Amino acid sequence: MISKIAYYLIILPFSYLPLWLLYGIGDILYLLLLSVLPYRKKVIIANIERVFPKLSNKEKKALVRKFYRYFSNLLMESVKGLSISKASLLKRVTVENPEVMEELYAEGKDVLFVGGHYNNWEWLILIQDALFSHKAIGVGKPLSNGFFNKKMNARRERYGMTVTNNKALKACFKQYLNSGNPAAVLLLADQSPGDSLKSYWMQFLGNLTPVLYGPEYLAVNYNTAVVYYEMKKISRGYYRLYLKVLEKDPRSTTWGEITEKHAREMEATILNHPEFWIWSHKRWKRTIPEDLEGLKEQQKEKFNQLIQKIK
Repeated sequence: MISKIAYYLIILPFSYLPLWLLYGIGDILYLLLLSVLPYRKKVIIANIERVFPKLSNKEKKALVRKFYRYFSNLLMESVKGLSISKASLLKRVTVENPEVMEELYAEGKDVLFVGGHYNNWEWLILIQDALFSHKAIGVGKPLSNGFFNKKMNARRERYGMTVTNNKALKACFKQYLNSGNPAAVLLLADQSPGDSLKSYWMQFLGNLTPVLYGPEYLAVNYNTAVVYYEMKKISRGYYRLYLKVLEKDPRSTTWGEITEKHAREMEATILNHPEFWIWSHKRWKRTIPEDLEGLKEQQKEKFNQLIQKIK
């Protein structure tokens, strides 16, 4: 009951405020984050020190301030996303090189669309189906609150996106992939994996890091092209996607090749403008496996077995 009251009487009506007013509220929130509401400040500082150990204290503090500025804007844009019109989104999220997806669609290729929690991924979820000819599918982790999970997914799907999760993944892919009508599956592949033994371990942002192996497995298993997207901020509330094909023939790759490619692209994106990445996420919380080399050999063998089975 409390969730319903909060959604219908506070959150949803709040989203109908004009963006300029929401940004004004976001500016106040930014000042609060810097002073009385230091949201996950210890995690943010620890992550920044881990990735940029050579920065001076002044430079680290400046990056924290820039992140909080971005984060406050993101929160306001995410709220606005609950009610923003399709026409407004199409003006605010554009594609620099749409021919990349157009060519893959003409070839009848399904696509694994990989990126990360960088700039405003929520607006991309909302408008992806309208930006490209490919049927849009988004894979996400369900919210713990069932009411909010249902409402959020309904809002995300209102412009054509189909949202699924790990439990419903196989059924969803069976319906849309290799169906004759190409689909593009959006995966935010920069979060911390749930199981360190099922992760791909590599150097990422200067640290030994577990990386989600799911994107590579899905690309190989379903024979999808892999396209990386970089969401560039043009100005406040305006973004442009730059697309890059990482792989068109995933079954010709070696173990780890696709994972390395998209992780390197994500790394370059973050290093170029680090303030637009979610530094408040506990990215390096997993324990490094004791026999890491043995784990890698096992994973490589499983990959080779998968390739042999498919062929």
